[in-house]
Amino acid sequence: MNAVESGDLNARVVIVGAGHAGGSAAAFLRQYGHTGPIVLIGDEPLLPYQRPPLSKAWLKGEADADSLSLKPADWYAEAGVSLRLGGVVTAINRADRFVTLASGETCPYDYLILATGARARKLAIPGADLEGVLALRTAADAELLKQALGPGKRLAVVGGGYVGLEAAASARALGAHAMIIEREDRVLARVACPTLSSFFQDYHAARGVAFELNAGVEAFEGENGRVTGVRFTDGRVVACDVALVGVGAIPNDELAKAAGLDCANGVVVDLEARTKDERIFAIGDVSHRPLPLYERQFRLESVPNALEQAKQAAAAIVGRAGPAPEVPWFWSDQYDLKLQIAGLPFDADRIIVRGDVSAAKFAVFHLKGDLIQAVEAVNAPPEFMAGKQLIAKRTPVSAEKLGDTSISMKDVAA
Repeated sequence: MNAVESGDLNARVVIVGAGHAGGSAAAFLRQYGHTGPIVLIGDEPLLPYQRPPLSKAWLKGEADADSLSLKPADWYAEAGVSLRLGGVVTAINRADRFVTLASGETCPYDYLILATGARARKLAIPGADLEGVLALRTAADAELLKQALGPGKRLAVVGGGYVGLEAAASARALGAHAMIIEREDRVLARVACPTLSSFFQDYHAARGVAFELNAGVEAFEGENGRVTGVRFTDGRVVACDVALVGVGAIPNDELAKAAGLDCANGVVVDLEARTKDERIFAIGDVSHRPLPLYERQFRLESVPNALEQAKQAAAAIVGRAGPAPEVPWFWSDQYDLKLQIAGLPFDADRIIVRGDVSAAKFAVFHLKGDLIQAVEAVNAPPEFMAGKQLIAKRTPVSAEKLGDTSISMKDVAA
């Protein structure tokens, strides 16, 4: 066997991207017994940190860079991980196995892990470059938004996805006004079922969030270089002090494309997170990965996915058996609500609602025949946990039992 087939504990590993996926990959390599050099290159000045709290705890002043760090600052030196923060990789030389940084420096590798993440999709409209028109992907983004919020301030959120709703909830907690502007006829239109959309819209509206649905945005208005309002395609203008654009993300796969790796809305990888180049892996938001449960490839944006693929890549490099495939899962915290989602509703042909929507304690199950494809659980941890297990085991269920809360989740199997 060669080193690629058997694993190499002494290989030099370069990780491009020091986010949750990249930072975790370095940690798992050491945990799995890797002893060779690890170089972690990140374009932000901060240590690898958790990103989900940016739209919640960070905005409300309950978290900062230190509290969100994946590892203490001294861990990297103690673990022999060389940090290159504020470094931008501009090219990959696959033939000679090195990357080039914007500084002109080159960094050789035996294995390369691409963890370059994704960036916020921008609106190509007038005023999009005004001060105060923000995205929310990094700690720097979150800090700018936090400084702009406060009692009486007006936040306009373009895009009714999870990040936008979380930011609106945080804004209300800080005493700011918030408006969600969505081009579809419901919030969460691309990521949740109508039952969940209606529930979250009503919950936010009851707490003072305004909504503009079926609304096209034509431009951002501004004075002295700073945003002052959002202009709709029907000519109306809504005033704001800050605007948050949350209309999706684009994978940062340009490095991979330029290096000749296969890309399709992200870098195409296998179940080891390996690209078509056996020396290069791609993990996290930038990867287009297999989903064995659903017999397809897909790009996921979640911390659980980042961790799973970090384990896959680290295991493959050291020659260890890879982790068992996981059910994709996600979460969102808004006000006193905890939404937990397991699985993806591919090919679902019916929906079963279990619990009391009006009491904010329920779960929505997406079924394909008698198999659960996905569950969306609001303040319903038992339904989430049991649903996740039933998805993983492909256990048939009785739809009638599933909708009856007098029957425990343990007893819903057909």
